[in-house]
Amino acid sequence: MTVTQTSDELERRIKQLIRDVPDYPKPGILFKDITPLLADGAAFTAATNAMAEAFSDADITHVVAIESRGFILGGPIAQQLRAGFVPVRKPGKLPSVTRNERYELEYGIDALEIHADACGPTSRVLIVDDVLATGGTADATRRLVESLGATVMGFSFLIALSFLPGQRRLAGCRAHTIAVY
Repeated sequence: MTVTQTSDELERRIKQLIRDVPDYPKPGILFKDITPLLADGAAFTAATNAMAEAFSDADITHVVAIESRGFILGGPIAQQLRAGFVPVRKPGKLPSVTRNERYELEYGIDALEIHADACGPTSRVLIVDDVLATGGTADATRRLVESLGATVMGFSFLIALSFLPGQRRLAGCRAHTIAVY
């Protein structure tokens, strides 16, 4: 994966605002809570601007954001890039014809869906989410987008957890993160 990051100053600010919540959603997990960052207007704006700026040269036509925190980041990023916004959701949440992609989690199997007409062969897509952890969700989203004939130009994440295999799983893809733990 070709990983780029923004300034050290922005990374420090983001890390100051992200709250660690031990044993959530289950024992042994240290959850990275982004809600304090979202509550800080200047930091939230700086983060989404940096996430978009990393792909300002890519002629993005669609920002595909992953449920649910990816939606919060993807909207402003799509607006900054003057691109359309496409939600990727859990099964049964989208109202029209969908494509489905199953993927493995640490403790089972999950699935994601995208509208079958969300984008097509001329689309240049940026995939957005809050956290890159194992990479399963991001990779499943990439497969969904590609199944529609669109081209994935890259991934933009608020944070990446370097101790998990997400960065290796997306090897060869252009990706940008603001903060790495």
